[in-house]
Amino acid sequence: MSDFMTLTRELQAMSASRWWVTVVLVLILACSGESSVAPRSQPQSAGFVREANYSFSISPDDGTVRVQFARVRSDGTETVSAFMQRVFASADSVGARRLVVDLRSIKGGDSFLVVPLVKGVLAREQFRQSGGLVVVVGPESFSPAQNTASLLQQYANPLFVRDAQ
Repeated sequence: MSDFMTLTRELQAMSASRWWVTVVLVLILACSGESSVAPRSQPQSAGFVREANYSFSISPDDGTVRVQFARVRSDGTETVSAFMQRVFASADSVGARRLVVDLRSIKGGDSFLVVPLVKGVLAREQFRQSGGLVVVVGPESFSPAQNTASLLQQYANPLFVRDAQ
């Protein structure tokens, strides 16, 4: 009788964990729409340099796309979703083979806005293969960076690089 009860408990635990994963995935996908959140306006003063919320570059020589986030939120001119569409369109046009996502500098934002990044990675075989995705994290990576790294670890095959700073 105890073997049956143990098996029942194990099945219930597996069912609960599948339910939890399903709920999280549904929540992420449901909230992946664009938000109208914009950064707080900064006072323009002498010596003030506005930091971009996100940027990217492509090295056509080695087929590497480098994406860096400072904040995961709209910069007021381009949504995160539009930015990621532009990144992946550019990557596809040059036949990029590697994606480096730098999450070291994230100071805040909305974790749900990284869904276009995760979807873009999952839609491209070259970034899901070993060595195709490199995620750079650091000791000051804020929660959107941690959430993004966790999602990429769960669904892709990233190589993690920790910057000790």
